Amino acid sequence: MSHPKCVIIGGGAAGFFGAIQCAAALRKEGKNYSVTILEATNRPLTKVKISGGGRCNVTTSCLEPQKLVLNYPRGTKELLGPFSRFGPVQMIAWLKAQGVELKTEPDGRMFPATNSSQTIIDCLRGAADKLGITLEKGQIVKKITKSDESFEIHTSKAIFDADQLLLATGSMPIGHKLCEELGHSITKLVPSLFTFKSTHPIVEGLAGVSMPDVEVEIKFGKKKFMQRGPLLITHWGFSGPAVLKNSAFAAINLYDAGYKGTIQVNWLPGILKNDLSALLEKQKIEHPKKMVYNSNPTVLPKRLWTRIVKISDLEEKTWNSLPNKKLQALAQEILMARYEIDGKGEFKEEFVTCGGVNLKEVNFKNMESKITDGLYFAGEVLNLDGITGGFNFQNAWTTSYLAGNGMAKWCVNEAETQ
Repeated sequence: MSHPKCVIIGGGAAGFFGAIQCAAALRKEGKNYSVTILEATNRPLTKVKISGGGRCNVTTSCLEPQKLVLNYPRGTKELLGPFSRFGPVQMIAWLKAQGVELKTEPDGRMFPATNSSQTIIDCLRGAADKLGITLEKGQIVKKITKSDESFEIHTSKAIFDADQLLLATGSMPIGHKLCEELGHSITKLVPSLFTFKSTHPIVEGLAGVSMPDVEVEIKFGKKKFMQRGPLLITHWGFSGPAVLKNSAFAAINLYDAGYKGTIQVNWLPGILKNDLSALLEKQKIEHPKKMVYNSNPTVLPKRLWTRIVKISDLEEKTWNSLPNKKLQALAQEILMARYEIDGKGEFKEEFVTCGGVNLKEVNFKNMESKITDGLYFAGEVLNLDGITGGFNFQNAWTTSYLAGNGMAKWCVNEAETQ
């Protein structure tokens, strides 16, 4: 039986960073408490490896906490304080101190300048090694028992003791099961960040067609979810940031609806209906004998324009054959098109779960449990999740920073009282 003082369950981004922050704070105070990461698999930091298409969207250039929190469907209020203490600014600085330079893309996403997630993995592994952090791989945690003064962690291979315990198990079911056994409640767990399946004719044969700026709206009774941004038509339906963001904010409603419903798409959100109608009327005047499908006055891609014309039953029409009513209907189809959602697609690399440890049960000053002394949380095990764009990684860095320092502070105070 080994007896580390601080144990972190989970060898992902939050687990490693929490361990690093804990060990660094202890070293700064001249303390020799051991810090151990227990990882269930033999491949730690797997999600870091595959994220961002293998480039790792490590954080975001949205630096102001008040604006940053708006990118979190769950945790908007709770994360304001944590982001004020350790946000993207501090994470960028920490990485720079480790020799990792980042670059910012036009949409605000930040990646290592090397364009390789291995850079982030090497950084975290290197920092952990320098601080003497022990990594135990293949340690599947079976149960945790809590006495008055410590935790006893039973894995598939050994038993570990810890005075302070950090759960950074992500969305893994075993992590939530352990949380419940330690007295916590788990909110409904449903997928977030996914694409929409659709069999509507707008999709057929148009895979790869995209628009850089559309509005996508979903309605559930009195609730309305609207996002603006790029949209991509896929073989199975709709994808792109505008869809993925909507899937995050409407995650619970979509789950309750069985992923069935309708979305409304405004393909040209920068133009008013009257202005679009005037543009179509001008086309009718200037090109009366041209076929509508072959004469596109908008910025819509040719294939998309042709499909919208076909859906509007104008494929065999010339401009001069269209009455005003038909022109208005075409404008309506462009600005307020409604498409059926037939199910949920996947967004494998950035798969995120909505739900987790009830946020009311956590102290967001140091991420310690309000129910079980010495227990901390970081990352996606909590009911915290962000949209795509580096926000989920920043949640991991921020919460694990606070948890790691919280654990170290307890150890320092404990030593001073002895």
